[in-house]
Amino acid sequence: MGYKVEIGISNKHVHLSESDIEKLFGNGHKLTPVKDLKQPGQFASDEKVDIIGPKGMLKGIRVLGPARRETQVELSMTDARNIGLAPPIRESGQLDGSPGVTLAGPAGEVALEKGAIIALRHIHLSSVQAAEAGVKDKDLVDVKTFGSRPVVFQDVLIRAGDMYEREFHVDTDEGNAAGIGNGEFVEIVSRT
Repeated sequence: MGYKVEIGISNKHVHLSESDIEKLFGNGHKLTPVKDLKQPGQFASDEKVDIIGPKGMLKGIRVLGPARRETQVELSMTDARNIGLAPPIRESGQLDGSPGVTLAGPAGEVALEKGAIIALRHIHLSSVQAAEAGVKDKDLVDVKTFGSRPVVFQDVLIRAGDMYEREFHVDTDEGNAAGIGNGEFVEIVSRT
C-alpha cells in the first residue's frame, strides 16, 4: 500500500454536550476556541475541567469543540488507571457500557453515567484521500512507524468522509511506546 499519514498524538481531553457546557461553565456559555485542530471545524478550547474518578482526579483537562451530541471523556490507559477506571477501547462516540465519571467546572459538576473511553487508534481521511490510499470507511489497516523504535500498529480503524483530513491518531501511551511524535509519519502497510 505504502500510503503515508501524518501523526497526531491525542492527549486526554473531553468533548461536551451543549447542556453539559452550560452546567460546567454557566448558562449561555459558548466554548472559546484557542487553536484549530487538523480535523476541519474542530478546535482546542480555552475551557478546562477536572475529571474525578473513583480513586483520584485529573485536573485542568482541555475541552475540545465544537459541542457534541453526547459528552465523551477520552483517556489513555495510564490516565484511566490513575483515577481508578477501566474504560473500554472504543471508536469515538461508542459509549454504551463505558464507565461514568464526574466532571467539575467553574459553575458546577456533571456526574456522567457513561462516557469514559480509551479511543481506538484510527486514521482520518477525506473521501479523496481514502480513494488514493485504497481504503474505505470502517476498514482496518496495519501501519508502521519509523525511527529508533519502529513498530507496526495493527487493526487501525479508517474513518473516511468529507468531514475529515489525513491524520493518524494514537493516544500518549501508544505514541510514547513507539517513540513517535506529532508531525511525523506512519505508513499504511496492509489491510486486514
